[in-house]
Amino acid sequence: MDIFMAAAIDEAKKGLAEGGIPIGSVIVHNGQIIGRGHNRRVQKGSAILHGEMDALENAGRQPARVYRESILYTTLSPCPMCSGAIILYGIRKVVIGENRTFMGEEDWLCYRGVQTDVLQNDECIGLMTDFITAKPELWNEDIGA
Repeated sequence: MDIFMAAAIDEAKKGLAEGGIPIGSVIVHNGQIIGRGHNRRVQKGSAILHGEMDALENAGRQPARVYRESILYTTLSPCPMCSGAIILYGIRKVVIGENRTFMGEEDWLCYRGVQTDVLQNDECIGLMTDFITAKPELWNEDIGA
């Protein structure tokens, strides 16, 4: 498995262990992780701390060039909010762990010129399937259903 997707999965597991939703993300620039994050909506009582948003926040303020040269790895297909941030910051490539449990805005990302690679990673699928089965109300809250 790719070391960066493995790092995103580790973030997802942290979120689950903290009582949150198991979605993780890392931002990679020049082969180095510059931001790590996991969904912390439950833990922080936040409306916006999805895994991708948390990774962006933890990467800190970066020059636009850094975002354009970065790859975002996420365990789950990005929602509209996270996809908007990807476009806003000019990230040109997103590696997605899986999109079977939730299909985000991949078509829109591609339309906007973002390369999306979907892995259908069994561990990512298992984390989300188990979580959705165990806590459907919390999952629905997270995706605005």
